[in-house]
This record gives sequence, structure tokens and C-alpha cells, in this order.
Amino acid sequence: MANNQQLELHWIGKDKPIAIEPRILIENPKLSFKESSISIIESNDIFDNILIHGDNLLALKALEKKFAGKVKCIFIDPPYNTGSAFEHYDDNLEHSIWLNLMTQRLYILKNLLTEDGTIWIILDDSEVHYLKVVCDELWGRNNFISDITWNSRKSVSNDAIISMNTNHILVCATNADTIRQKAKKGELFKGPIDETKFSNPDNDPRGKWVADPFDAPNIRPNLTYPVVNPNTGVEYWPPKGRCWRTTLDNYKEALADNRIVFGKTGKSKPQLKRFLSECSDKGSVLTNLWNDLDTTTNATKHSQQLFNKPFTNPKPEDLVARCIELATKPGDIVFDSFLGSGTTSAVAHKLHRRWIGIEMGDQAYDYCKVRMDLVIKNQDMGGITKVSSWKGGGGYKFYELAPTLINIDSLGEAIINKQYSPDMLASAVALHEGFEYCPDQNCFWKQSKSTENAYLYVTTNHVDLSFLKTIERQLSDTDYLLVACKSFDSACQNFDKRIKIKKIPQMLLGRCEFNKNNYDLNIINPPVYEEEDEDE
Repeated sequence: MANNQQLELHWIGKDKPIAIEPRILIENPKLSFKESSISIIESNDIFDNILIHGDNLLALKALEKKFAGKVKCIFIDPPYNTGSAFEHYDDNLEHSIWLNLMTQRLYILKNLLTEDGTIWIILDDSEVHYLKVVCDELWGRNNFISDITWNSRKSVSNDAIISMNTNHILVCATNADTIRQKAKKGELFKGPIDETKFSNPDNDPRGKWVADPFDAPNIRPNLTYPVVNPNTGVEYWPPKGRCWRTTLDNYKEALADNRIVFGKTGKSKPQLKRFLSECSDKGSVLTNLWNDLDTTTNATKHSQQLFNKPFTNPKPEDLVARCIELATKPGDIVFDSFLGSGTTSAVAHKLHRRWIGIEMGDQAYDYCKVRMDLVIKNQDMGGITKVSSWKGGGGYKFYELAPTLINIDSLGEAIINKQYSPDMLASAVALHEGFEYCPDQNCFWKQSKSTENAYLYVTTNHVDLSFLKTIERQLSDTDYLLVACKSFDSACQNFDKRIKIKKIPQMLLGRCEFNKNNYDLNIINPPVYEEEDEDE
């Protein structure tokens, strides 16, 4: 296979993408929550957060246009498709269905990311290797960052062939080169400095240091040359496929400046001193083995403090916090379309990030809302509350997915859903047509806008020629108007080249699946897990 070719994964149904209905979102003010009296936020306002109840694929479609290119970090913990199930999710889908539904979601999630955005996906061994190939197709292999191994449990399952004690976190970027540049500057993907690794055995006046390898990935021919250990006379070359970090001249300067060491005994290959004083503002590079964080057992104990009935297999806050802190800065948007018990939104909120979360079923009310209200009121003392110095504040808006726009009546005819008010209808048609619903207070027909001079007007009234003439007198030569209505006189069809007229709902039929209310993962079997000891 040529180097520029990419492996593709094929499964039943992949070539038949789902035509998802773009639904509008309706705020439920009674469930939205804001605590302005406790707010400690100054430069980073975290009141404009979004909690959505509904099927996450439909909700993603609703958000796709408005938030395209605006999300800095996506953290998702989707059902693993293990063949067992959890109380709140289906986790037993047939393999190809799981891949198809996940791919549909990932395609939209990819469009939401910023140029320096990343997605973090937690999975176990069941599907991670398949999904890695899917991610390679969507993001490109060059934009794969890492497969992180998280030690998710300490106890051993004695009834297993090999006890599964870890989870995978797949990390992909919109543009890995951008991430790489920001990482070098210490702007992203840098963890806290572990000062215990630094020492000063030679009493260097510049302070504590650590010895880093002097070799690096092969970049330029002039970075490959022999280095002679002055203590032993042994000649060293870079390992195969690698080079030295600097040119020969720069190496000589570093050697003269006491920045090159040859191991603890002075008899090894060259190493480069990295001083604590020169790197503390940039952070440290983390490995892809994370065994220093809380387990699911710790997260369950936290869940027991928050809810009357703990959530099944929640993720610990310090795990999510590490991902968010590596990938974002305060004020950035963090997104989770499998919100579960609200861990991602809670952590993002405590870290002064803006957030969007989607959750289906009653857990949106019983877990996500309950948890976020406690966080905002500073009544959640668990997780990262203390280490993040969280004191409460902020808020969010709670949204419901609108019902389907088009129903089929008793005669088999497509009709507009009677639950839609005129404003809802105008907003929904705008979403379908790619317009932004933003009614002009001074001009009734400037109801939605696409480009500077392109407008959409939606009405349930019959449109006649006299009505269009009223609008025509207000149109400029460069204006374009699409009128969507239930019916119109035939004379209106070619009245003015600047005005196009369409019937609703006929103009929307065939574009998507109407009256489809969920694409979720249905529960089949109850889970069976071995409990860990209390002291672990």
C-alpha cells in the first residue's frame, strides 16, 4: 500500500448514511439555572453554558451549524458495545450498527472542532481498534495524537482470562501540526512540572536540572554527525532513524556551556540538561500511561455523595480534568454528547471553561441537572473541587429538542406539526435551509439571514401577488429573498428574479428522516461487575 493511502474499515450500512432531521432547540426556563450572587468569574463568564435533553445525534445536528469550528475540546465516553449493558445505556448493539451510529456522531463532532481542537474518546478493548480506524478516516492518520492507557480499576477479575483493568483514550486533532506548535510553546498539552525528577548533582549555578535524550526524530541531514565522549573517547551517532537535537556548532556551544552530560558516570551517550528554571512556565510532557489518577471506584463513591442512586461506572473528575487542562484554556468550549451523570460539564465548569452537554432520558434531569445545580451552588465538595479552588457560581440554559417538524396525517399526507408556533416554524425552516433565524425588528421579511443580502421569510398564510409587490418595493438590486409558505398564487412563481417562493412542507420532504425520535443504544442485558475493595 502506498504511503499516501489510508486503510478503510467497511461494515454493513456504512454506505447508507443517516439523513438526520435538523431540529431546533427550545429553552425550558424552569430548568435553566443561574447563581449570580456567588459568581467569582471576572474575565471568563461561564453563564452561557448549554445542557440539552434529547437524543444526542438529533441534538448534534441541531448544533452543527451554529457551533461549527468553535469547540476546543470534545470529551466523550460512549457505550463500549461490550455485550453487557448499563442501567442507563444500551451497550449491546450489533457491531456494524454501533460503528454506523458512532461514525454519524463523529462526523458532526469533527465539524465542531476549532483549528487547534481535539477529541478524546474513552473506550475499552471491545471496539477501540475499530474506532481508531474510523477516526483515521475522519481526521486523517497524521492527526492522531495518542492512545492513552488509563488504569481504571485496581482489583483483578479472577473469572477472566486476563483481567481488564485499563481503558483507552483515543486522542485526535483537527490539525496535529497546530497542536505540536502550541505544545512546544507550552500553550497546550503540557502537564504540571514534576519537580521531584530534577536535581543538581554537579551544583550547577543555574539550579536543578534533568537529563533529556540528545537525540530526536530525524529532520535534517545536518543534524547527524559523530559525538565523542570527552571522558572515554567513545564515538556516538544518533540511533537509526533519528538525529541529534542541534547542529554541530550548537552542540559545541552547549558542551562549552555545561549543558551536555554523558550519563551519571560520565561514560554514556550524550544527554541534554533541561533546567527547572527554564521550563517551569511551559509544563511537562506527559506519557500515554496514566496510572496516577482515580479509578471508577473513586468516581462511584463521589457519585454516591451527589445522588440518591449512584450512576453506573462514572468517570473520575481528575481524569476528565487532566484531558481538559491539556487541551484547553479558561473560557474555551468543552463539549460532551454522552454526558452521563454530568462529569464533563461539572469539571469544565469548575475549571472555568464553557461547556455544552447532551444527555437522553431521565438522567438529564435526575443526574446532569442535579449535579450542575450542586456545582453552581458550591454544594459539591468531591472530585476536583478543592484542587481547583472552586467556590461556586455561573449558570446554564436547559434545552429540549423540538418535536419532529413534519407529521403524516390519517390520509397519508405530510403536514406541519401542530405543536409548532409561527416562530418555531420560521426557526426550523431556517435551520433546514441553512439560514440563521434573527428577525429584523424594522423589516418583517428579513426574518432569517444567510449572507449579507440573502434572506428567508416563512409564513403560514397564503401568498398572493399584492403581498410580493409590497416586499418588492423594499428590495435592493442585490437582495435575494426566499419565501416559504403553505400556498401561493401561480402568478407569484416568476414575479421577480430576486424572489423565490416555495411550499412547506413539500420543500423539505425527502431531505431527512422526519418523525424519527431516537438513534440511541437500547439496553438489553444487565451488567455484572466484580466490586473493588473499599480501601482501593
